[in-house]
Amino acid sequence: MDRPLPKETLDRILQEMDIRDISRATIRQCTAVGSAMEKAAGEPFSHLEIGVPGIRPCPYGIEAQKKALDEGIASIYPVINGLPELKENASRFIKAFIDVDVDPKGIVPTVGSMQASFNLVLECSQLDPKKDTILYICPGFPPHGRQPDIMGIKNVLFDIYDYRAEKLRPKLESYLEKGNIAAILYSNPNNPAWICLTDEELQTIGECATKYDCIILEDMAYLCMDFRKDMSVPFEPPFQPTVAKYTDNYVFMLSGSKIFSYAGERIAVACISDKLYKREYPALRQRYGIGTFGDNYILNFLYVASSGTSHSAQYALSAMMKAAVEGKYNFVKEVREYGRRSHRSRKIFDKHGFHLVYDKDLEQTISDGFFYTVTYPGVDNRQLLEGLLRCGIVAIALNSTGSGQTGVRVCVSRLNTEEDFERLDRHLANFVELIKG
Repeated sequence: MDRPLPKETLDRILQEMDIRDISRATIRQCTAVGSAMEKAAGEPFSHLEIGVPGIRPCPYGIEAQKKALDEGIASIYPVINGLPELKENASRFIKAFIDVDVDPKGIVPTVGSMQASFNLVLECSQLDPKKDTILYICPGFPPHGRQPDIMGIKNVLFDIYDYRAEKLRPKLESYLEKGNIAAILYSNPNNPAWICLTDEELQTIGECATKYDCIILEDMAYLCMDFRKDMSVPFEPPFQPTVAKYTDNYVFMLSGSKIFSYAGERIAVACISDKLYKREYPALRQRYGIGTFGDNYILNFLYVASSGTSHSAQYALSAMMKAAVEGKYNFVKEVREYGRRSHRSRKIFDKHGFHLVYDKDLEQTISDGFFYTVTYPGVDNRQLLEGLLRCGIVAIALNSTGSGQTGVRVCVSRLNTEEDFERLDRHLANFVELIKG
């Protein structure tokens, strides 16, 4: 684009889509607006808004899924608690890369991590009548924050930006001591900031979960993607940090979407701690006739949500995890490409006067990875997004992630070619000219 699109074009598209403030729009709304603006411009935009994997899917998954389909698995309903071989291979995968023991019984396939978290939030809100609120450590994946709103479940959040290290415990306890927090949800590595919680911080979260009896819902969508250390060798340290080392009150989620670039098949596993799986909750027994956390999650919540998870995709995830454990497929090496794209695109943003928002992991600079966050001095979220859209860049605002900071999330997955980086450079140059008037 030689010059920004007219503001009237953007205003018309926003009005047609009933979007009053683009900074409050969902990811999919931003994608729709970007596509409409792209059509009006008649040339490609820089799409930084959605985390579509930019790497070819793991071949072991494709082969296994094709084989299952060829053998007629599509005509058979999946067992609701999961394919036995997937549960076994997932348990080994967890031990190999996270160094945690989870009984295969508590490893349950779900229609992506999105379905896993949706039903976990719902179940956790029903465990104890006194605990009716979900706490989000933000910034976070925007749909996570929408889930309790859709279900009518109370929720609160805080931006971790100013509460790292020793400041985290008093901040958590300021919420937990009220006695109404049922669960805490966060992602690690973080979407969108790419900050990575330290073992000390995870220990703090785990100890608080035990002390105040709440459940930790840990989203590991970007497993082993803190590229500052090599976590690619199965059964050898360093391992993916997790709260599971510090409490029994946890469920973590592993998704095939980014780890194996298998997003289109919507396949993940929810991994319930052994003790939590078997824990009896009187409120659940009274309501459903089943008392234990794990059995309720599978037989009530997941069953009525989708009656199981794609049968053939379970074979795919099982094969991919098995190949990773056996050293046949180095998924960390594959996804390290995102770190290269991040490093290069960050330099382009820096060249044009943008700054990282979440720039530090305590004393360390954040890792290059799938996401990062940037801001432009003196421009608020709405002005920033509108200006970027007019200049050919689609992103999402940080306030949509629960952040209290000004800026946008940058996803690097669709920066695939040299032309993509050159296009981003031109679009940002146009943005700077627009802002400077």
